[in-house]
Amino acid sequence: MLKIKDICKSFRTEEIETVALNNVSFEVKQGEFVAVMGPSGCGKSTLLNIIGLLDNPTSGEYHLLDKEVGKLKEKDRTQHRKGNIGFVFQSFNLIDELNVFENVELPLIYMKIKPSERKKMVDEILKRMAISHRAGHFPAQLSGGQQQRVAIARAVVSKPKLILADEPTGNLDSKNGIEVMGLLKELNDEGTTIIMVTHSQHDSMYASSRINLFDGKIIVDDIANKM
Repeated sequence: MLKIKDICKSFRTEEIETVALNNVSFEVKQGEFVAVMGPSGCGKSTLLNIIGLLDNPTSGEYHLLDKEVGKLKEKDRTQHRKGNIGFVFQSFNLIDELNVFENVELPLIYMKIKPSERKKMVDEILKRMAISHRAGHFPAQLSGGQQQRVAIARAVVSKPKLILADEPTGNLDSKNGIEVMGLLKELNDEGTTIIMVTHSQHDSMYASSRINLFDGKIIVDDIANKM
């Protein structure tokens, strides 16, 4: 599915250089559920942005679906991202001016799928996420748990090969957090590859394997199998 080798990422402000990732290497196989764990500020989200083709590494190699994508230009990154990767964020990232149906439909519009097929796909995923009864509502009219269900629906409606989740339960109470993790686990059980960054050990237990990331370095790989 993906292979990262010796990835480095640094940011420069005037004369100050900050190293966010330092020679990160790991592989994720098709169908795995991997959790990247570590404290705030250790580089987890930076790594996820590179994996999700939202940013390029400073150096190193990144292969996704048998293609070297680490040095792609913005236009090519966007094109490769559209049909292959779905995102779930802590802050939900829903568009306030669009209702639930329209938010979930958006990636299908970008993919230029016909309106009749879009409606069918959105209706199916909203039913699966148990949010169909809110299809005409706007994000401000939803609870946090409902908003995250909509965000997951939007991430998976196009049936991407990879889902990236950044602290998906960070803004949820315990009950809604458990339900959201259960939904992600169901998708993984059906074969969807998931990479999740989290500082929650409880959430990481849903993953089939884990990677600890600390100060921009992976210090333990696949520790789930060692516990």
